[in-house]
Amino acid sequence: MNNQTYNQIVSFIWGIADDCLRDVYVRGKYRDVILPMTVIRRLDAVLEPTKDAVLQMKKNLDAAGVINQTDALCSVAGQSFCNTSPFTLKDLKSRAKQQQLKADFIAYLDGFSPNVQEILEKFKFRNQIDTMIEADILGAVIEKFVSPTINLSPKPVLDDNDDVKIPGLDNHTMGVIFEELIRRFNEENNEEAGEHFTPRDVVELMADITFLPIADKIKNAPYLVYDGACGTGGMLTIADERLHQLAKEHGKEINTYLYGQEINPETYAITKADLLIKGEALQDDNVAFGSTLSNDGYPTLNFDFMLSNPPYGKSWKTDLERLGGKSDISDPRFIVTHNGESDFKMIPRSSDGQMLFLANKLSKMKHDTELGSRIVEVHNGSSLFTGDAGQGESNIRRYIIENDWLEAIIALPENMFYNTGIATYIWVVTNRKAPHRRGKVQLIDATNMKSSLRKNLGNKNCELTPELRKQITDTLINFEETENSKIFDNQEFGYHKIIVERPLRLSVNLTKENLINFREICSKEKDATLARLIEKTAEKYDYDILQDFNQFISDLSETGKDSSEKLSAKRMNLIKNQLTQVDEAAEKVIKKVHKPGKAKANPIAGLFSTIIDGKDCVVEYESDSNLRDTEQIPLLLEGGIEHFFKSEVLPYVSDAWIDESKTQLGYEISFTKYFYRPVQLRTLEEILADIKVLEGQTEGLLQDIIRG
Repeated sequence: MNNQTYNQIVSFIWGIADDCLRDVYVRGKYRDVILPMTVIRRLDAVLEPTKDAVLQMKKNLDAAGVINQTDALCSVAGQSFCNTSPFTLKDLKSRAKQQQLKADFIAYLDGFSPNVQEILEKFKFRNQIDTMIEADILGAVIEKFVSPTINLSPKPVLDDNDDVKIPGLDNHTMGVIFEELIRRFNEENNEEAGEHFTPRDVVELMADITFLPIADKIKNAPYLVYDGACGTGGMLTIADERLHQLAKEHGKEINTYLYGQEINPETYAITKADLLIKGEALQDDNVAFGSTLSNDGYPTLNFDFMLSNPPYGKSWKTDLERLGGKSDISDPRFIVTHNGESDFKMIPRSSDGQMLFLANKLSKMKHDTELGSRIVEVHNGSSLFTGDAGQGESNIRRYIIENDWLEAIIALPENMFYNTGIATYIWVVTNRKAPHRRGKVQLIDATNMKSSLRKNLGNKNCELTPELRKQITDTLINFEETENSKIFDNQEFGYHKIIVERPLRLSVNLTKENLINFREICSKEKDATLARLIEKTAEKYDYDILQDFNQFISDLSETGKDSSEKLSAKRMNLIKNQLTQVDEAAEKVIKKVHKPGKAKANPIAGLFSTIIDGKDCVVEYESDSNLRDTEQIPLLLEGGIEHFFKSEVLPYVSDAWIDESKTQLGYEISFTKYFYRPVQLRTLEEILADIKVLEGQTEGLLQDIIRG
């Protein structure tokens, strides 16, 4: 990108807003005019050279009575769009009468082909025409945009000697200009940008790590490229250029088809416009409008290459409701069959939907081609560890790693993006790993691979130069252990989360004072019989505090047999809530006694051997929720769960057990764990030297104070 041209154009367009719109629109509404006019002028500049030929062809087609003229006119225009009005923007700048200008400008807009009409509708630009006419500013706006001092066309402006006078703007540079304008408009409205626009150096790195590892496998074939959060389309166009470049270098002829989806109507319109200008890689429906999460634009398509920078930290609650809510969602992109689980849910918290964009791409991978699919997507740090075992984020990581699709994760420097300084990570996912990579994951720490900018661009204070991008890409391709590259078995990132239970121990308060209170409660519950049974049983214990809840319940049951009274669940809850208290010195409360021969003692699993009424029994104890704990046990830990439990838990709480029904499998990735570099501490000599300096300074200060 030519930075001087970029800065000049942004300043020029912003100047148009200040010069022409200031007294008519509040600054936050400048975008309603500036963004669509910038797109219209870019389209207009592309069509200018063939305008006369298009008008002549239209005259011929009208004379021949041809009704469907669009394809023929687009062919003459040399683009996938055209304008059949008799005007260009330059023709309209000299209108003296406002009503004539309004009529001609509307006729000019109406002259665009249907694919451009959709762009204008998304901008809602026609709603602004009356306002501009009434304020007498439409002509001035048009005149500014057709100024010979700027060039919004992708083709350069030449001087009389055919030398480049003003360079053209490629699609990505134009996208960056739009992104900067949108950022400024949002600032005027005191809004956050929402999306984190992707700088060109990051996009080019993503394109390199998408295509370079498989460059020698590119064939003479069509390839489909997809971005489910395409913004202004820059990632698609850079990826397309890189893929064509590599194909040419390897002597291959390819066709590429670009597909994108965007939820913001403004950025969708911008993307649609620039991809229409690009032309050869597009069909009419290759850019879908709407939410990728709740309204997938390409549910039946699979793609060769997928790149994205989805929004992170952004709620997807509205999408979740549209999909049926968390309990009723059935979208096959997010609920899959995995390792025998037919209802494996990859549904994260509603407060952050970034990982769903990755899950969406997983559902679009090709499984029947030699190359399969490659996914390169940017996420923030929460993608690595957020979500407990069994929850949506962890399940997405598990699904990818257990299918052996995770090739690498690359940690980027901080402050790489325009609108955020947070740490970001590039995920590289493929279902066609090279043989030497199978069963392995590569982590690359590129946080220090950066070059400082002379001037910040928003939050962005550094960049990835071509040399640094090559260094990162070579690290990925070489697949070697270095200071900045670590290679692990897939299972390194997995763990079992176990629930450690301890028995509930209850003492029973059978004092007369407590029984009086209990009698009143039973009266309110209309169960005076229970109070009488308990008072009768309490006599056996001299109205004392009993340390064995099991014995008390057994005796109470015997007491009730005489009157055929049973201890229902309601009565048991009443007893526990009103007569008992947790007591570490009390006996463990038995939950279930297994019949002889029906269960084998296994203390780790909560099946304990004990003696009841002189007989050997296997029992389960009730758990105390206040003593419940969790432990994470790495999958690669030697001896597994049992070894960990015996060595790390039982020595400290000998009565504990594992609730195996609640054991979950989770995955998380910690860059800090693998790339931690301790800060070098200062030597004792350095510290002492500083102390002596401070002492000298302090002594002189005290002497000055004493002298007055």
